[in-house]
Amino acid sequence: MIRVSPALLVIAHGSRDPRHAATVHALTRRVRALRPGLRVETAYLDFNAPRVDRVLAALYADGVREVVAQPLLLTRAFHAKADVPAALSEATVRLPGLAVRVAEVLGPSPLLVSALERRLSEAGLGPADRATTGVVLASAGSTDPEAIAVIAEIAREWRHTGWCAVRPAFASAALPRTEEAVRALRAEGVRRIAVAPYVIAPGRLPDRIADGAAAGGADVVADVLGAAPELARLLLRRFDAAAAPRAHTPALTA
Repeated sequence: MIRVSPALLVIAHGSRDPRHAATVHALTRRVRALRPGLRVETAYLDFNAPRVDRVLAALYADGVREVVAQPLLLTRAFHAKADVPAALSEATVRLPGLAVRVAEVLGPSPLLVSALERRLSEAGLGPADRATTGVVLASAGSTDPEAIAVIAEIAREWRHTGWCAVRPAFASAALPRTEEAVRALRAEGVRRIAVAPYVIAPGRLPDRIADGAAAGGADVVADVLGAAPELARLLLRRFDAAAAPRAHTPALTA
């Protein structure tokens, strides 16, 4: 019997900033190009359309009965633990026979570090710059201790790849702020400081990271992760793990 692949539903947070949705769609286009034949749809938790319930209803009307929901999130914070499951549970109640598996959040992953390295390279930093450059790993921030600990661990591990220092920073909810991390590195005598935003798409918090980098006097500010090829490959890796016949990913059914 031929097993039909589930559809992939990418769930983004959403933003009033139009760059956010444009970046999400650029990423899903890259995913489709990497996996021709896989149905890939996008939904949002807030601010943007379509919402999760409408996309699942459309898939259901087209005969789809298996879906892998991929939260477009880098850590397991509130959105991953509460908002995404709630949106999916509410939608599946009205769609009998639809099975939805929730894939793991994207981070942490070596592919995300590779994407960060790509953005720093595009910003002008080469291999010869590593030993004299300190990096501020700037995330959106969270009140969830687990999420904060993950960012700190990524920074510790990344430091071992040759950068003279790597420090975590946060745009909201946690400390230090980006400008504080930049100034701390400068006070320690680091010659060049780069800020690497650990965020997927532009918006209010990424803009706050950029403002903090400028206020702190950073020498280099990389772009957001965006539609980096590493990110697209990571989405498919998470999809494959959740869609595997023996995957232990929880399934939501009506």
